[in-house]
Amino acid sequence: MTVYVLRRLTAGLVLAVLVTMITFLLLSTSFDDVASSVLGNGATPGQIAAQKAQMGLDRPLAVQYGDWLTHAVRGELGASYFTSEPVRSAITARLGVTLSIVVVALLATSVISVALGVAAAARGGAVDRFAQGAAMTGYLVPSLLVAIALVYVFAVKLHVFPATGYTDFSESPARWASSIAIPVVALMMGGVASLTSQIRGAMIGELRKDYVRTLRTRGIPTRSIVLRHALRNAAGPALTVLSLEFIQMLGGALIIEQIFALPGFGQYAFNASLQGDVPIIMGISLFGVLLVVAVNLVVDLLNGWLNPKARIVS
Repeated sequence: MTVYVLRRLTAGLVLAVLVTMITFLLLSTSFDDVASSVLGNGATPGQIAAQKAQMGLDRPLAVQYGDWLTHAVRGELGASYFTSEPVRSAITARLGVTLSIVVVALLATSVISVALGVAAAARGGAVDRFAQGAAMTGYLVPSLLVAIALVYVFAVKLHVFPATGYTDFSESPARWASSIAIPVVALMMGGVASLTSQIRGAMIGELRKDYVRTLRTRGIPTRSIVLRHALRNAAGPALTVLSLEFIQMLGGALIIEQIFALPGFGQYAFNASLQGDVPIIMGISLFGVLLVVAVNLVVDLLNGWLNPKARIVS
């Protein structure tokens, strides 16, 4: 298992280098625009060239990327071209806001999807039709539309939750929960739809297998068969879907944070992309890849714990 974890971590680091290298190459096509943006309107070509030289953007691309990578290994990600704010501290501060939304949405998605999927597969009938209807609604209704509708009903009309803004958990847990309630619901709609469908299908397949019939003939209670045996076997593919949902939620947070004015990772990335702030974009790319690698590693370890065959294959 240790060798497997080290191999996955090495692959993750290689992936991080490749992603940041490609990101840097794509950004290099707009270095003139970056220097022009820093100087403001009316900058002459000579001033732009001098600014590029001052920022080190006129050096060979391999030298620039190698310099950034060397500093990144030491934990130094530079500072914003426009605000001079250190990138690492800015990202870590905003990442907490984004993860507080994404992690809560992911946990809620897991609980609701498992409950709906298992109940639909085990009971059938009206429960199954309700689960399929809820999943279909989640597929068809865009999260953006759900967010607007929730803001109108619960913030504008009922004044239950704030329409925008974020309160840190350390300041007031109740206000923190209130500030992320609508963003979390909007973010988890699609995830509940896909994960419920996945668990329902996997559970139906497991409950039709021979070992389930054998357990029933031995008098094992249905509750134990469903929760201890069938659900455990069906959890592997569901965990894979859940890891994909995490990545999708991180991307969705970019839009959700813009709508609800949340000072998170997505809003920071969006503004940096508009400005062409190279150090911030590179730092965000690195943090994003490392997050995805970490989540996939945790999912693989959980799969190995649930299914010994996965450990053998790995």
